[in-house]
Amino acid sequence: MDKGAPLGLFLGILFMVLAIGFDKIADFIDIPSIQIVFGGLVAALLLANPMNKLGPGFSAFKLIFKEITVKPENLISQINELAQAARREGLLVLEEKARDMEDPFMQKGIMLMVDGTDPELIRDILETELAFMEDRHKDKQGFWEHIAELGPAWGMIGTLIGLVNMLAQLSDPSTLGPSMAVALITTLYGSVIANFVAGPSVKKLKGKTAVEVVARQMMIEGLLSIQAGENPRVIEEKLKSFLAPSLRGTEEDAA
Repeated sequence: MDKGAPLGLFLGILFMVLAIGFDKIADFIDIPSIQIVFGGLVAALLLANPMNKLGPGFSAFKLIFKEITVKPENLISQINELAQAARREGLLVLEEKARDMEDPFMQKGIMLMVDGTDPELIRDILETELAFMEDRHKDKQGFWEHIAELGPAWGMIGTLIGLVNMLAQLSDPSTLGPSMAVALITTLYGSVIANFVAGPSVKKLKGKTAVEVVARQMMIEGLLSIQAGENPRVIEEKLKSFLAPSLRGTEEDAA
């Protein structure tokens, strides 16, 4: 699990509750405001997306808690091991190693290589899969970006509705305070959705995608280099170019 996501969620809720005060939390729960903001948000998403995309879109939120399983800095030693095995015993030995791998992208690349597929065709197949993976991720990121845009908008709509109701009751000054509070709560809900939930989720999802893309690109280059019979040390140096200098130093220390 990505420990930063649940920690950030917990701290955000904690600080808001402390700022509000435990004894005043009930004052910040307003059913009509919830209906306007959250109901309007779902309605707008239904208008903008096919219904079958809502479930996968919302479920993408759980990905912010998921730990990245394939990290670029850990790939160099794995690919180097494959390169050394292929150099000693030939490419066919990699087929057995592929069966023990959990990453299907790496498995596919190795099996294509073992089957004697042309290097350019391997690159085309793997890069096509990578491109469509990015498209799928962008769809989910775009879904939450849309939520970040709609949240404040529906909060403002709720505020305007509240203000209209407030102005309609100017003859009774005792209702002005509560009506104004309800009007402002909808803006609060919209801001929290955009700035605490949706916006940070998009940032997290984009960061995870970027790491995964780099890892996949390293796999492609590493496997094609193995197929070309390049020296494992040369392959290692080639793959280090994908990493930040600080990570290259860590990798060298580990080696």
